[in-house]
Amino acid sequence: MSTPNQPAAARSAIGGSERSPLAGASPGAPVDPTQDVSVSVYLRPAQPITPELVAGQPRGSALSREEFAAKYGATPQDIAKVVALAEQYDLRVVEQDPARRVVVLCGSPDAINQAFGVSLVTFEHTGGSYRGYAGSITVPADVADVIISVHGLDDRPQAQPRLRVGTAAQASADGGPYSPVEVAEAYDFPTASDGAGECVALIELGGGYTKTDLSTFFSNNGIPEPTVVAVGVDGGANTPGSDADGEVALDIEIVGAVAPGARIAVYFAPNTDQGFIDAVSTAANDATNKPSVISISWGDSEAAWAAQSMQTMDQAFQAAALMGVTVFVASGDSGASDGATDGLSHADFPASSPHAVGCGGTTLAAKSKAITSEVVWNAGGGASGGGISDVFDVPSYQTAAGIPPSANPGGRVGRGVPDVAGDADPATGYQVVLGGQTQTFGGTSAVAPLWSGLMARINADSGAPGGFIHPLLYAKASAFHDITSGNNGAYSARAGWDACTGLGSPDGALIEQALHS
Repeated sequence: MSTPNQPAAARSAIGGSERSPLAGASPGAPVDPTQDVSVSVYLRPAQPITPELVAGQPRGSALSREEFAAKYGATPQDIAKVVALAEQYDLRVVEQDPARRVVVLCGSPDAINQAFGVSLVTFEHTGGSYRGYAGSITVPADVADVIISVHGLDDRPQAQPRLRVGTAAQASADGGPYSPVEVAEAYDFPTASDGAGECVALIELGGGYTKTDLSTFFSNNGIPEPTVVAVGVDGGANTPGSDADGEVALDIEIVGAVAPGARIAVYFAPNTDQGFIDAVSTAANDATNKPSVISISWGDSEAAWAAQSMQTMDQAFQAAALMGVTVFVASGDSGASDGATDGLSHADFPASSPHAVGCGGTTLAAKSKAITSEVVWNAGGGASGGGISDVFDVPSYQTAAGIPPSANPGGRVGRGVPDVAGDADPATGYQVVLGGQTQTFGGTSAVAPLWSGLMARINADSGAPGGFIHPLLYAKASAFHDITSGNNGAYSARAGWDACTGLGSPDGALIEQALHS
């Protein structure tokens, strides 16, 4: 093993690896020396993957997962360098995945500290404790050009489900709650296909589902029960019995209701940045289930993320796009603040990634399969997340959208969130089955699976995956119900794109036409 007193010049910092402690947290004792630590080390691709590459990919030319791995996976030489690093510091190589460009290492806290130039300690705060470090992660200079990020040293909870529970008192006088099928009918989802032959991936950072609940829901709604499979990531598993069960039920039942022919693969991972990123990269590169759509109903404000984690997640979305996979992400349920208490506006990540379709929320009133009114969701203690990214610049597809300055001091103009919207108000929410009982849920976590089900239908009908659909959506604003009334706190609805509901809610038939153009 290398000595801990290496010269400073022999090591290089991983850019963006610094993390601030959780509010009110203070470092305490070193971590338990007998508990091994596992880290996911992400490597550079064999060839650069850039936003320009993704945007320039010809329509209908998605790479197979095998082609992607051969062209953009990690090289054997780069993997060998990380394996040598493990040997140098007495770490075990648990996994090598060239397609995902990740090497998983495991070892004692002391060995991990020396390998990555940190001092792992336990941070204590009012909500509990977590493992973390101060400063930057560093690696030996001879491997620094190979490694783009390291995850797993800090194991704080990284994200929250974007779910709101409805109550009888919230029931809308104008309609709702609805079944997912009724919402799809109001949005004129195309009916030529039920999603057969497609797979939708759901990312879950906790909770689980029961076969009984799913069978009851689909039987109650007269819908053929779809195939649902659970995929464990980093030790995650389908473990019902926690508050996250509502999120899992909502995601599965919405996708299954609007695209019952699609296979649903549920990727369960720990709620850490390591688990979250690993789940997404696993789903995108899954050559068994082969999802063409990824739905994510979890997130947190950009300020809660390490820069390296946002970069690696965005790169995972870029990789997914090259393989024809479209990613939909909930934009948050706490309006423009995204639940932060610093008095500033915050965009939610990963919805703010330029390669994810951010999904905002509306209050929907519908009758006889038609919309009677639709406004920005801002009621019952929740509101559509949306705003201006503090991290990502305005992407090319938004240059003509009229992105306004941020409401924060300085008025930065960056990536605008969300891109699209759909029914999210718990008062006009979705009836699902959980614990044997029909309950009502809302939140933007309902909008991501709703759009994912729509995308599965469109992909099945066209016979080709959609991939990076953003330019086509922004070129066809007429395919949306433009939401022009309401606000989410710092931002107001307006004609065209806005930082509450994006381009608007879908006219499914017109969205299909837009994506086939």
